[in-house]
Amino acid sequence: MARFIFITGGVVSSLGKGLASAALGALLQARGYTVRLRKLDPYLNVDPGTMSPFEHGEVFVTDDGAETDLDLGHYERFTGVAARSTDSISSGRVYSNVLEKERRGDYLGKTIQVIPHVTNEIKDFIRIGEDEVDFMLCEIGGTVGDIEGLPFFEAIRQFAQEKERGQCLFMHLTLLPFIKASGELKTKPTQHSVKELRSIGLAPDILVCRSESPIPTKEREKLALFCNVRPDAVIAAQDLKSIYEAPLAYHREGMDQAVLDAFGISPAPKPNLDRWEDVVDRIHNTDGEVRVAIVGKYTQLEDAYKSIAEALTHGGMANRVKVRIEWIDAEVFENEDAAPHLERLNAILVPGGFGERGTEGKIKAAQFARERKIPYLGICLGMQMAVIEAARNMADMGDAASEEFSEGVDPRNFTPVVYHLKEWVQGNAKVTRAKSDDKGGTMRLGAYDAVLTEGSRVAQAYGGIAIEERHRHRYEVDIKYREQLEKNGLLFSGLSPDGRLPEIVEAKDHPWYIGVQFHPELKSKPFAPHPLFADFVRAAKEQSRLV
Repeated sequence: MARFIFITGGVVSSLGKGLASAALGALLQARGYTVRLRKLDPYLNVDPGTMSPFEHGEVFVTDDGAETDLDLGHYERFTGVAARSTDSISSGRVYSNVLEKERRGDYLGKTIQVIPHVTNEIKDFIRIGEDEVDFMLCEIGGTVGDIEGLPFFEAIRQFAQEKERGQCLFMHLTLLPFIKASGELKTKPTQHSVKELRSIGLAPDILVCRSESPIPTKEREKLALFCNVRPDAVIAAQDLKSIYEAPLAYHREGMDQAVLDAFGISPAPKPNLDRWEDVVDRIHNTDGEVRVAIVGKYTQLEDAYKSIAEALTHGGMANRVKVRIEWIDAEVFENEDAAPHLERLNAILVPGGFGERGTEGKIKAAQFARERKIPYLGICLGMQMAVIEAARNMADMGDAASEEFSEGVDPRNFTPVVYHLKEWVQGNAKVTRAKSDDKGGTMRLGAYDAVLTEGSRVAQAYGGIAIEERHRHRYEVDIKYREQLEKNGLLFSGLSPDGRLPEIVEAKDHPWYIGVQFHPELKSKPFAPHPLFADFVRAAKEQSRLV
């Protein structure tokens, strides 16, 4: 039976609850325990799938096709445990489930209330798979005091009461601001946050305090006294040069030991941190630098491409080089020449996205990479832009375009090399979709198999011809243009097992030019870099040494 760790936040948002949860999961793994991490989000969206990246950062997709919070990406990258649809839930999903049950008559005519019906639904979600692991870590989104978070706080309070004593632990992450004018580290915001938490029936066992500097003994004792925790359970979380330093940093601060002590686990297995020492060594001891352009439409918010940025870092670690990312707004190329922006860079990556804004700029970036022999990786929309570029400039289809951006245009007036995907095979079943369907959860989502062409660049990168990767797309390159495009220098080097859906294209006469319909970044980890990103950075490294 699992022990439960509930991670809450206070004072301000975006302090790093997800990172702290992931790092703690990694530390417990290092001691030989099994873990699973979950995210409970108070927002009313059913999932983040229809939210703008500016609102919520990237959407992380699981193998079983759930669109989830980006924190699940942190969980996977730090623990290697593949997330599932049952590892992420929102208020929207909770209320949807409750209302569906009410409509079916499952509540036998009772008045539906937050307590007990909503809180019971949350508790049922927390219980899923509790007999599978040693520790279940559940992060509550938002901050204590948020009105929308109250049902979740009440649910975990009830849950802890229902469990045997010593089965649940509460960890609270707060901010310790440093006031430069007075030269003081202030504990009062944390005290108020804990007071707020205690007012709703939750008492933290461990305090994790974000600060710019170490916590002096005096302040640590003050926090322990007024927040009613043990001094050794006050954990300093200082700013780090890399997020992958977090497991080692938190271990030095005694986080994992504080957790084990709170559960009364003694003696505990000693941690084996070799994996994380190697990761940190690869980050800081590098041989050179490569510069990679990410040409996208959400470049003002790096969280929109979080997994891609991390996967590039992992690719750098695999090659012992530092990857310096340059964020370039694709719209710039619609009015300016791409060359001044891109010619000094060693590789170009065009990520996924939705909507027409910036697409012509992405096509120009793909063209520049192809013509100048610069390593290019196109992901999802980035692959589609590469195919449109090849169709226009290599295969004599000057009117090539995507149906996604041609709403209301007479089909006779353009060549739809990218079309709305209407059906595909999932397992043993056929899935059908129409343009008029709801937007949420209707794309081709989750892990699908693909077969690679023997001897192709991607087959060399993967070291085999059978792969499984995660998808998130509504539009697809049309296979009927394959012959025409292949005659003119584009190779369809990866297809779905039934041969109907193009998964990978690459340029024949190019050192490294690959477009993939799936999202390889979602499976990359610091201790197991994705082979495509590792090979992409290797190609960028070679290119940098040619300059």
